Formats: sequence, C-alpha cells, structure tokens
Amino acid sequence: MIDVLYFAWVRERIGLPKERVETSAATVAALVDELRAREDRYAAAFADTSALRVALDQELSSFDAPLAGVREVAFFPPMTGG
Repeated sequence: MIDVLYFAWVRERIGLPKERVETSAATVAALVDELRAREDRYAAAFADTSALRVALDQELSSFDAPLAGVREVAFFPPMTGG
C-alpha cells in the first residue's frame, strides 16, 4: 500500500486530498496509468503529466522513478515564484 497525496487542482479534479492505494506498479508512470484507468476524474487529473510534478517520500522525483520501498507519492502542479 502506498499513500497517494493530491494537491491544488489535482485534488480538486479527483475530489480527495489523499488515499491509500494498493498497486503493483513498478514506476510512478505505471501508477499514473493505473489511476487514469480508474475513473474519468482520475483521467482528467492525469491527462497531461507534463503539467505535474511528483515527490516520492517528500523528495522531488521523476515519473520514471521506481516505487520500490516508497511509502508516499505526492502529485502537484509546478511551483511558481512570487
């Protein structure tokens, strides 16, 4: 089980701040594919992954990163200065 956290408009589209997900995905990209296949709201939230960032156990990571040993995955839009 992995804790998946959603922030900003990702949370708004999915309707949840976080959830526990049982997954066999080996990478973040594979997890995203699994989530997309769940329901339209997930498909909408993950339609354009170039507009998203991901952190694994609170460390900025990439979508091709492995999930082995990861406890938490967070999805959020890029941070902007200001």
